[in-house]
Amino acid sequence: MRIDIMTLFPDTVGDMMSESILGRAQERGYIKIRTHQIRDYTVNRQNQVDDYPYGGGRGAVMQADPLYRCWEHIRQEVGAPVHTVYMSPCGTVFTQEKAKQLHADYENIILVCGHYEGIDQRFIDECVDEEISIGDFVLTGGELPAMVVADCICRMEPGVLPDPECFEEESHWSGLLEYPQYSRPAVWHGREVPPILLSGDHGKVARWRKKQSILRTFHRRPDMFAKLTLPGKTRAEKKFLQELEDEDDAFRDRNTPKMG
Repeated sequence: MRIDIMTLFPDTVGDMMSESILGRAQERGYIKIRTHQIRDYTVNRQNQVDDYPYGGGRGAVMQADPLYRCWEHIRQEVGAPVHTVYMSPCGTVFTQEKAKQLHADYENIILVCGHYEGIDQRFIDECVDEEISIGDFVLTGGELPAMVVADCICRMEPGVLPDPECFEEESHWSGLLEYPQYSRPAVWHGREVPPILLSGDHGKVARWRKKQSILRTFHRRPDMFAKLTLPGKTRAEKKFLQELEDEDDAFRDRNTPKMG
């Protein structure tokens, strides 16, 4: 998988994307992350990439032509179909499901980082396939969102992480938040690790973790919990639900449980 990031701050973005897990994955050839300085594609001596907006208003707008020249250079360099994403607060909100879709559908992705008051709509209309936001808030530029999206997509590429379980058991993958995690020592500041995690019984540990994921999602993200279809048909599933209700009063008293 290859991801190209169009930005006014390629060194900052490139340094971050070359550290730790993603850095090692690039060294081993599992992924490619390239940054491109948009200013290198201007045609004026000042390397100007922005100008006043038509119609008036505060701030400046990034011009279409430098963006297009940079985008066209990447497209020719890749030599294969590319999917272009503009990081924009007007875009659809990024989720784990969206990350899965991008990873599954595209081998080459271009992420465009805007600045100032945004970018010329004509570049969006001609070159951008979709707009993505990482949340309902506004940042000073698209670099942080681009790095978030690149990180989320690349970690699913085979070889980047040691095993698919490294991301498949994490929050949001299956519609649940991840269970609590603990490490040594067994007692810290008087707080003990749950005894079941020290039992060595992998079946009981897996069952405990599943319960904790459901309860954590129920308490912290009721919007996610409302979308779940909990088991409850077989005897084992009914027993599992009963255990959840016995362990958590609020879960037992929930108003509209959604059973399968």
